Amino acid sequence: MNEWEVIARTFAALVAGGAIGLERSMHGRAAGLRTYALVCFGSALLVAGTLFAYAGSSDAATRVIQGIVTGIGFLGAGVIVREGFTVRGLTTAASVWVASAIGVVIGSGSYLSGSEAAAVTLVALTLLRHFEDRLPTQTYAQFEVGFHRAQAMDAGQLRELVERQGFGLRDLSYRLRQDRQLLEYRMVIWSNDPERAGALEQSLLALPEVVHFSIAPSRD
Repeated sequence: MNEWEVIARTFAALVAGGAIGLERSMHGRAAGLRTYALVCFGSALLVAGTLFAYAGSSDAATRVIQGIVTGIGFLGAGVIVREGFTVRGLTTAASVWVASAIGVVIGSGSYLSGSEAAAVTLVALTLLRHFEDRLPTQTYAQFEVGFHRAQAMDAGQLRELVERQGFGLRDLSYRLRQDRQLLEYRMVIWSNDPERAGALEQSLLALPEVVHFSIAPSRD
């Protein structure tokens, strides 16, 4: 193995990572073209450089790969964000991890396997996205509503209102504000029809005793 082979492997990894990153950039993700290209390139550079420096030593390459896996774990964790019941960034974290694995494979000299892995990753990110969007799924939301204390619905009436709009509910909790003039209910609601949230909104807007409400969609 010579330095030209190291260059060839890292360049191939840069192209493979860039192809995946281009798809992510087109869909407005925080980690895009440059991130994926650099992750794949860096992984390939470390593996190929180690094999060159240590004359193909598999033990040295194994230790480097273990370090890459650990480092990518921290990078992936950085793009995962939790907002209430919503968790975002899981697909980005997974695809960054896959990009590093592709870099490792190409860096070890397996061009064909790396190219196949990059192609499969692109298929998973594009075609499976359309398939997933067509699957029947339950829509979950974090629901909060506040009433004037003197006019507040009891839990049974609120449950009936929510269920009448096509939602199921669970984890119902109550809170009386410090000024004791506002009673708040919080719960998780779900429906098989994503359009039902609009109907629930309109029914709440029609109630003068409702002081405020919030419907925050999420995935359970």
